[in-house]
Amino acid sequence: MGNLLTIENMSIRHTGRLLVSGVSLSVTAGERVGLIGESGSGKSLTALAAIGLLPEGMTAEGSVLLADRQVIGAADRDVVGLRGTAVATIFQEPLTALDPLMRIGDQIAEVLRRRARRDGRSVSRADVATEVSALMARVALPDPVRLARAYPHEMSGGQRQRAAIAMALACRPSLLIADEPTTALDVTTQAEVLRLLETLVREENMGLLFISHDLPVVGTAVDRVLVLRAGELVEEGPVAEVFGRPRHPYTVGLVEAARAFDQAIGAAL
Repeated sequence: MGNLLTIENMSIRHTGRLLVSGVSLSVTAGERVGLIGESGSGKSLTALAAIGLLPEGMTAEGSVLLADRQVIGAADRDVVGLRGTAVATIFQEPLTALDPLMRIGDQIAEVLRRRARRDGRSVSRADVATEVSALMARVALPDPVRLARAYPHEMSGGQRQRAAIAMALACRPSLLIADEPTTALDVTTQAEVLRLLETLVREENMGLLFISHDLPVVGTAVDRVLVLRAGELVEEGPVAEVFGRPRHPYTVGLVEAARAFDQAIGAAL
């Protein structure tokens, strides 16, 4: 089975400074891959490079194949068509991805209409409304008819994140990149969103690249994990192996810190 995303020996620089060095990873259909590391380790930059959206002034070297198309060095007009088709991205704070002046239903509908235009199809307003409701129900948003008329600020954080996931699903992507999608959510909502992502990946046979600094969350969200430290890949393997028998001192420190935190929380309860 071919890879949905293949990154080989990728480096990222900003004004000559090396931020990410020699990273390689791949994601196939139905596979859940985690990318972990502390803040500033290069996780989000790696994801942005994968979809050709590095901030101005940053450059990438190496190879990034997205749906067998080379991203590094390609003109934006050649990459933009892959976003929302080959790949969709869910960010940490959905308020940054949602238009505060548009109702949620209209935002999902706009994605559906764009997809129809891309595919050369015409869709009626009624068909779009039906699919919007179906997508909102798919991500377990309660009372889809009511929430479709809501603005982002009128929804909870968990509901906004579900709406962002619905927008991503409306694209019917092969690959889903989730960049810290549960960090701003409470523990109960985190668990619900993680279960939702697991179900969607399984049922849609999508690939998932899950980015987080939270080891317990990653441990439940993915099958295979890669560890970044200061822009360098230091360890990778199945979750049970990397978290259960870490080899690199940095990974050992991450795992021990996560365990100590869990023990401290348990003692305080």
